[in-house]
Amino acid sequence: MAGASRSEGRIGLLNGFAAYGMWGLVPLFWPLLKPAGSVEILAHRMVWSLAFVAVALVVVRRWAWAGELLRQPRRLGLVVIAAAVITVNWGVYIWAVNSGHVVESSLGYFINPLVTIAMGVLLLKERLRPVQWTAVGIGLAAVLVLTVGYGRPPWISLCLAFSFATYGLVKKKVDLGGVESLAAETAIQFLPALGYLLWLSAHGGSTFTTEGTGHAALLASTGIVTALPLVCFGAAAIRVPLSTLGLLQYLAPVFQFLLGVVYFGEEMPPERWAGFGLVWLALVLLTADAWRTARRPRVAVEVTRVPEAPSAAVDA
Repeated sequence: MAGASRSEGRIGLLNGFAAYGMWGLVPLFWPLLKPAGSVEILAHRMVWSLAFVAVALVVVRRWAWAGELLRQPRRLGLVVIAAAVITVNWGVYIWAVNSGHVVESSLGYFINPLVTIAMGVLLLKERLRPVQWTAVGIGLAAVLVLTVGYGRPPWISLCLAFSFATYGLVKKKVDLGGVESLAAETAIQFLPALGYLLWLSAHGGSTFTTEGTGHAALLASTGIVTALPLVCFGAAAIRVPLSTLGLLQYLAPVFQFLLGVVYFGEEMPPERWAGFGLVWLALVLLTADAWRTARRPRVAVEVTRVPEAPSAAVDA
């Protein structure tokens, strides 16, 4: 039994590395889809993601959740909100990467845990430990420093962080699995996305049929690029502790940041290094506090009765 448990743990870790690794390397993929514009890429991502997850659900015969969801208007309404929010997140991210803002995009996913905690306080009335308050304060200071460095607020980072934190909050209320949730959300996105692609084609603006078979295949593969990391994440989530997943989540923005600086050659003047340094300091404090709390004996946790801040959402 112990050997089987260790084997499952290794499988979970490999899937976790695969999921966050793919999310971290995805900035290499979106530029391959040019000359398609960001909105066309977004629409294809919605259409082909539904096609991919629909096939996956047919193979595993997991459809019971769909009937239950349709009989629950409140949950269905939350799925609509989740679909709208993730549309904003996907659209901004694709545009940002293809417009040369990979580093600023990575910042959004670095500060996402801080935004999630802040939303837990403001919306869910959760109490924070002193270290968590300190981390949030340092995060706010980092945004101010970066605002000075960029000459404007880092709106791409803030939009990505707040949209994904909202998405995570709504998904927590919906309580659907990763693949099922993606299926429900893309089902809502499908008709508007397909309608836009048909309109674009009718007006001669579509690149799907005009840029060759390779380009069309790449656009169709957006469904796999979207869904495959989620499948790996789902396999990891049931096999490794949440504290481990919490540490693995930083792989994605780290890879994105390194790609932005090293591969895409984006500038990092001193004031931006200072802002990122503050964000990383806040995350170190947050992670250390979460790790210490997770290792605390169960009895001690029950005595203190301090509620945990919500875990950071996963980059979808």
